[in-house]
Amino acid sequence: MKLWKRNAIAAAIVLFVCGAVYLNWSYSQDTAAGKNLGEAALVGSQNDPLLEKQKEGAAAEEGAAGEEGAQTEEGADAESGTYFSTARLNRQQARDNALSLLQEAAEDEKADQSSVDQANAAIQTMADYTMTEAQIENLITAKGYTDCVAFLGEDSISVVVSAMENGMTDADAARIGEIVMEQTGLKADQIKIIEAE
Repeated sequence: MKLWKRNAIAAAIVLFVCGAVYLNWSYSQDTAAGKNLGEAALVGSQNDPLLEKQKEGAAAEEGAAGEEGAQTEEGADAESGTYFSTARLNRQQARDNALSLLQEAAEDEKADQSSVDQANAAIQTMADYTMTEAQIENLITAKGYTDCVAFLGEDSISVVVSAMENGMTDADAARIGEIVMEQTGLKADQIKIIEAE
């Protein structure tokens, strides 16, 4: 009976993971195609005279060159935002998968106490990593950087920061490195700071 329950739980977890992967893939396909979930479309908007007047007025206010520059910046910001969202989602999914396996190991009645203790320690470490990464990301964005994502490992960390207008300077790297060192206790040679393109 226990074997049947364990197999049913494993099958349910696999089903949920597959569902999450499918939803993530589906969402990324929709955003790549220019669709945004929750975005409403006006029926017959192509023939709406009010919208045509608004478009003409907006085009008259902005010069053609200014409009192209704004579209390029918006496109770069959207791509950068998509990278950070996707990176956070992938990180969380990987952690969730590992966490479910560790929880199964910790709850296994047949496992010896040292295995249970190791699984519980790994769960605690994973929770600590998650909290530390969130604190680092919040502190870096509080310093005025647009967005960032941190990937903390056992003895190293990688921080990806959104592209800056004039590129990352040594002062930027030092400021980010100082935040990371304060939060993690790692040394400068264990920290990798990357500027997203």
